[in-house]
Amino acid sequence: MTQHVSVIVGSLRGGSFARKIANNIIPLFPDGVEARIVEIRDLPLYNFDYDDPAVPEVATPASYTAFRDTIKASDGVLFVTPENNRTIPACVKNAVDIGSKPNSDVSWTGLPVGIISHSVGRMGGYSSQKNLRLALSYFDMPTVGQPEVFLSTSPELFAGGETIVRESTVEYLRDYVTRLVAVMDAQSRD
Repeated sequence: MTQHVSVIVGSLRGGSFARKIANNIIPLFPDGVEARIVEIRDLPLYNFDYDDPAVPEVATPASYTAFRDTIKASDGVLFVTPENNRTIPACVKNAVDIGSKPNSDVSWTGLPVGIISHSVGRMGGYSSQKNLRLALSYFDMPTVGQPEVFLSTSPELFAGGETIVRESTVEYLRDYVTRLVAVMDAQSRD
């Protein structure tokens, strides 16, 4: 049986380092695990009126339903995110909020999660990862433990290209992916 991992890229820019990192990670998943990027760029900003039965004149956007269904059908989720102003990008928080509703059918609950953060500076997106972990902790999501992945000076990872140039970084990411799959195996979401 194939397992499915939803990869959420925390940058809307097509050529972002987060997207490049995600594209380099996807092939590292083992046979039997299909990982793919789930786009969040077209999700409208979250508004509780979309999910409030007391406001029937405001319809839930189709993009919300599709996103929620995709997450719920996943065996795991991997966030690959930069740091913006010492926290997570607004698009990531918006995706988290959309998946957190309706209260009776939260998409994230119990779903295994991995987080890879990066920054162009030396901190490797430490603050964004910690803020994202805090937001996701509410949903009782099993997470990959130590070592966490904070990729610093992200432009240097690629040396102007699309592929991560340091084999030691690739192996570090492969180990992280292996540990995420182990968490998924332990948390089977039949």
